[in-house]
Amino acid sequence: MPEITVSKEAGVTLICVAGRIDSSNANELGEALTELIDSGNRSLVMDLSAVDYMSSAGLRELVSALKRVKRDAGDLRIAQPSKRVLDVMTLAGLNTIFTIYNTQAEALNSY
Repeated sequence: MPEITVSKEAGVTLICVAGRIDSSNANELGEALTELIDSGNRSLVMDLSAVDYMSSAGLRELVSALKRVKRDAGDLRIAQPSKRVLDVMTLAGLNTIFTIYNTQAEALNSY
């Protein structure tokens, strides 16, 4: 089960995820993101530095959250994905859909 930590940094919602995200638990990540978006969070940064594996199910949850938040003129930006996660995102072509930052600070300051 992925560990999800949420905090607020100057009006931006920072979501730190750790562990593996696969078909058995991706829905938990999706539910957490939906809850954040439904409660009015529009400027989101997801730190994936501690995610060692993400399956296509996890990627689907990210895309779904991005679509929901964009509908309300928000954005979901990715901070420092692990090399393995970045490789998977690039293979899936998601590096062209998400704005990806090398550091958490860069992502937070981009708003």
